[in-house]
Amino acid sequence: MDLRLKDKVVVVSGSAGKEGSIGETIIKRLADEGAIPALIDRNSRGFGYAEELQKRGIDALFVQTDVTNPEAMENAVKKIVKKYGRIDAVINNVGVNDGAGLESSYEEFMNSLKLNMVSYFLLTKYALPYLKESKGNILNIGSKVALTGQGRTSGYAAAKGGVLGLTREWAVDLIQYGIRSNAIIIAESYTPAYEDWIKTLTDGETVLKKINKSIPFEGRMTKTKEIADSALFIISERSSHTTGQFIFVDGGYVHLDRALINDINP
Repeated sequence: MDLRLKDKVVVVSGSAGKEGSIGETIIKRLADEGAIPALIDRNSRGFGYAEELQKRGIDALFVQTDVTNPEAMENAVKKIVKKYGRIDAVINNVGVNDGAGLESSYEEFMNSLKLNMVSYFLLTKYALPYLKESKGNILNIGSKVALTGQGRTSGYAAAKGGVLGLTREWAVDLIQYGIRSNAIIIAESYTPAYEDWIKTLTDGETVLKKINKSIPFEGRMTKTKEIADSALFIISERSSHTTGQFIFVDGGYVHLDRALINDINP
């Protein structure tokens, strides 16, 4: 299916994670569809990603930015618009489950909110004038933690709950401009960061098997490519009447009856 994303300028925050991360996979899939990825991240790894895409003939841009700094984010958007003259979609993809829990300091809690939610507000705020011009759309990458809780991660849970609230708020706010706002909710996906966490555990392989077994559909984690493909579909014209929605790309993790799991994944 042609998603009609060719030459669309798509800004993706949190897009310079390790190879195989959700953001990195999204920018590669955008390039596959002929879109123009504009990468925003604090990690210099993004320069290499942009160079790789340029070698493929994709006019990609990376802006190294502190996503929690309002002035830096405003300048990042200005650089993107200076180069391309437009923004057609924004994918807010920043997410670090930093373990800022009840034992953490006020500063640690607030820093978690700034990184995992406020960065979404900043990018959307500064991109909004250009989204109005293009009648573009917003996609927020969310987490099941906002709905299920996890324990010991108050900052991340609060931030991702806020992201879902903002998704609906923006959908209402921006209807008058023809701008759609949606969120993808992810449960368990085997990203490089997830792998790093598993390696810190004494019996990581056993834990990993237990987690996989808890996922109803096929007893496996969601692939980052599956998340990226869903993201591209939602921001495309093929989803032109979808707004204010939470799309769960999670193998049934959040909603399916846990009593079935042992029968499905013995």
